[in-house]
Amino acid sequence: MPKAARAYWKGFLRLSLVTIGVEIYNAVESKAEISFRQIHKPSGKRVNYEKVVQGIGKIQSSDIVKGYEVDKDTYVTLDPEEIDAVKLESKKTIDLVQFVDAKDIDYRYFERPYFIAPTDELSGEGYVVIRDALRKTGKVGLAQITISGREWLVAIAPLEDGLVMEMLRYEEELRKPADFFDEVPGTKPDKEMVDLAVQLIGKKTAAFKPDKFEDHYQTALKVLVQDKLKGRKIVAHEQDRPKGGNIVDLMEALKKSVGAAGPSPKSGASSSKAKTTRSAKKRA
Repeated sequence: MPKAARAYWKGFLRLSLVTIGVEIYNAVESKAEISFRQIHKPSGKRVNYEKVVQGIGKIQSSDIVKGYEVDKDTYVTLDPEEIDAVKLESKKTIDLVQFVDAKDIDYRYFERPYFIAPTDELSGEGYVVIRDALRKTGKVGLAQITISGREWLVAIAPLEDGLVMEMLRYEEELRKPADFFDEVPGTKPDKEMVDLAVQLIGKKTAAFKPDKFEDHYQTALKVLVQDKLKGRKIVAHEQDRPKGGNIVDLMEALKKSVGAAGPSPKSGASSSKAKTTRSAKKRA
């Protein structure tokens, strides 16, 4: 466990009558991101914001409470103690109530990953039993957990030596795809073009290795900041935008793409294997 790691949530993980102590840690590191501040250009100083009420002026943070709007300009206010009085079991316990195949969860539902770790050695035995059972069945467990004033739907799955918890969106949070796909043609595409696209995908298919990808925008921003520090003048260049083409252009583009892609990793491996087999037969 990294020394700087701080538990995001502490409680229990339950599978029927089996309950173990667990801690949740953020699985995402965002320190590398460049964040901007709003600056007053004439003075170079940072812009600050004050909390004000119309007709009253500046107010103290201690005088602010949470309110729910029930009508225009009419609110029901709630103190922190009143909000904490809402009794939800998911505040302290992650209850695995259902299990599904991971492939059955639409990827639009996935929100953010977290690591789940056992709180102590005593909890470790039950922890590894749940981990290995999930791995053996190929299932993920569904549960709910209350964090930061919200009850989340979560999916829990094995990851290397431990468990990962993925926060999920609720059904009502997702927009209907049909509302955005009204311009998709209803006719079937040309079979030859589909076959070419399938061939192109096959040539570009490889194992998922996220370390091979880089956030080029963040890298470029860092270079830009360094250039500004050195007093260099920044000149914006007009970028070429991709242009659409007609059906003839699409066919030609697919054919050229397939030719330029080269052999796929799989077919290359199969070809090498076949050559080795033939060589072995000749020697025999």
